[in-house]
Amino acid sequence: MGTLSLPTQGIVYADANSIIYRIEQVQPYLEVAAPLWDALDIGRQEVFTSELSVLEVLVKPMRMGDSSIENLFRQMLYQTRGFSLAPISRTVLEEAARLRATTGLKTPDAIHAATALLAHCTLFVTNDPDFRRVPGLPVAVLSEIAAAL
Repeated sequence: MGTLSLPTQGIVYADANSIIYRIEQVQPYLEVAAPLWDALDIGRQEVFTSELSVLEVLVKPMRMGDSSIENLFRQMLYQTRGFSLAPISRTVLEEAARLRATTGLKTPDAIHAATALLAHCTLFVTNDPDFRRVPGLPVAVLSEIAAAL
């Protein structure tokens, strides 16, 4: 199994699924992404995501009535040093519309990609290879890394 290689500089974008894998400790993706979370924890890596991730990560624990997992997500999203939430601005929505029109991404994915592009993120961590359709977006797909020898 491979592990995630981080860029030597710049901001890494964490898609909602990679955040879920960390909090819910989903293997093998937690292990694959360990370099990202370890670097964040020691203050060596800045990590970024869209405010949309708040909605995406909280649905399941809310549906299940699991307030402890809800609180873990909130703690990570709102209180982790080096972890930032980007607002869904008009600029993001305009770029997301362009991406949706040119790549066929679903609306939430287009918002994530637009946010990462506008923030000049140097890596986009996800488990969805569809993000590779976005020109200029450097994508790391966790399942592909996990499958690497």
